[in-house]
Amino acid sequence: MAELPLARDFPPADEAAWKALVEKALKGAPFASLESKSYDGIVIEPLYGRASDADVVPGRAPGTPWEVIQRVDIADGKTANRQILEDLNNGASGLSLVFQGSAGDYGHGLPPSEAVLKEALEDVHFEWGVPVELQLGPLCKDAALMLANLVQQRGLAPSDVNIRFGFDPIGVLAANGWNNVIWPDMANVFASLTSEMVEQGFKGPFAVGDGRPVHAAGGSEAQELAFALSTALAYMRAAHDGGVPLDTARRLIFFRLAADQNQFLTTAKFRSIRKLWSRVEEACGLEPEPAFVTAETAWRMMTKRDSHGNIVRGTIAALAAAVGGANAVTVLPFSAAVGLPDAFARRIARNTQTILLEESNLYRVADPAAGSGALEALTRALCLEAWTLFQQIENADGPAEALRQGVIQGGVAKARAAREAAIARRKDSLVGTSDFPDLAEAEISVLDGVSSAPCEGERTAEPLHRMRLAEPFEALRDQSDSYLAAHGTRPKVFLACLGRPADFNARATFAKSLFEAGGIEAIAPQAAQSREEMLKAFEASGASLACLCSSDKIYASEGADAAKALKEAGVKHVYLAGKPGDLVAELKSAGVESFVSAGADALETLRGAYANLGA
Repeated sequence: MAELPLARDFPPADEAAWKALVEKALKGAPFASLESKSYDGIVIEPLYGRASDADVVPGRAPGTPWEVIQRVDIADGKTANRQILEDLNNGASGLSLVFQGSAGDYGHGLPPSEAVLKEALEDVHFEWGVPVELQLGPLCKDAALMLANLVQQRGLAPSDVNIRFGFDPIGVLAANGWNNVIWPDMANVFASLTSEMVEQGFKGPFAVGDGRPVHAAGGSEAQELAFALSTALAYMRAAHDGGVPLDTARRLIFFRLAADQNQFLTTAKFRSIRKLWSRVEEACGLEPEPAFVTAETAWRMMTKRDSHGNIVRGTIAALAAAVGGANAVTVLPFSAAVGLPDAFARRIARNTQTILLEESNLYRVADPAAGSGALEALTRALCLEAWTLFQQIENADGPAEALRQGVIQGGVAKARAAREAAIARRKDSLVGTSDFPDLAEAEISVLDGVSSAPCEGERTAEPLHRMRLAEPFEALRDQSDSYLAAHGTRPKVFLACLGRPADFNARATFAKSLFEAGGIEAIAPQAAQSREEMLKAFEASGASLACLCSSDKIYASEGADAAKALKEAGVKHVYLAGKPGDLVAELKSAGVESFVSAGADALETLRGAYANLGA
């Protein structure tokens, strides 16, 4: 038996040899067709060489696990307490208290009530160093002081607790369009509150540069970085103006970013915030120190339909943030978009991180992305783009004024529009919603809970309206549910498959995924059919729409006749899957009214289908 070749027996590979093979495979298509672009316009190459001159980005110390943080957004104190204790006793290392009206209020939050807070945190041992992070709303000072009072009521030394107070009035302004005190005045409140907390012995940090309002509104990675950076600098200036030395002021601030399913860009973003903040420290005449950076998996990628798909997206996002050096990570429970997550969803969120920590051992390496050509290039490009946007915010007199002028909102709106267009064309995919949906999915269990009351106040800026990418497709699925309730069956489309399975399977699979993404049930044959069998199957299906599915070769020989037969059989609207090129005119004259293909506007097609159904 011949021996298998060893690695040393193969000639060394080089980029030129790889490109020669690629050009052969492309068959004349330009090499640039393998490139892609981020929403910041950053070109992402198909191949990168090793970045041998790269340095490790100082961050989480090697061998130090990141904190597994669980959100607490349950308005009822007793219910919140049960969940908190279950979380802390089963893998979570800390808590993130989400107050109503905060940038992280996704429909549920804690009220700024001392009684509720005391009830929720009963038997939580602050003296054990349990990390507690606050996501504060408009009544931020009240909530922060309530927690400080609770610490003192228990007779604990403030210096012994680990509380990140999370003061973020500019983030609240961005998310809601208002705050109860405008920023120039709030800066004085912040300086006073910080001094008071420090005098009591609390270590902080006390303020957060939070990029999530930009991310949740559809913004780009560089826009999120620029906003978080400018907000952190505004808080550092406020503390310094209040008499705090710069070297101390910088330690009063931490960062919070969103982590999403774009793994490489998320990792590069978390590395970038550290490099950007180091640059600010240097500009202030300070020796850079590693910033404390927390992550929360992204709201905008969450889906209501096929919610279990959120587990995969959350895992990718948590992995990306951890590799990027996050000090603490919060995974949104998979049912968060449906309602208030129950204990099972929260357990999955905890265990997602436990596996990454204890089985994958990701925390054991300092900056594992260092030296990766792709991640170093993306980090460098994000830093450059974010710094340019940061300077624009500074030129507008800081983030609060830039929000009032609409500078930040204008840029985010452009990125959001581009994302919405990509989702509509399914260029950006949400598996289980825009692609490969399950019309028979089971209902997700959530808790009964009081939703956060809408924040009301005098608007001083246009808010960065939060969005979820899945919402347009979910609206169509809701329409399908209403149709089902009214008619006893879902809207249907009959897939008229021509030829052998080898001819129609690919386009039938595409058409089924497309129509069912909008809640329109696709009725497909199990095997090849004759023309007569196809027409009988259509009549038995109860559908009034039909979509021809086959190869271009079969379309040329059978497509026109099949379309005529379907129209004669009573089909309201005939679709054809594919781009038949020179056959378009002939097929249209035979009765084909719409052509569906990859890259076309799926939402437009599906909305049109409901119109054709008269729904």
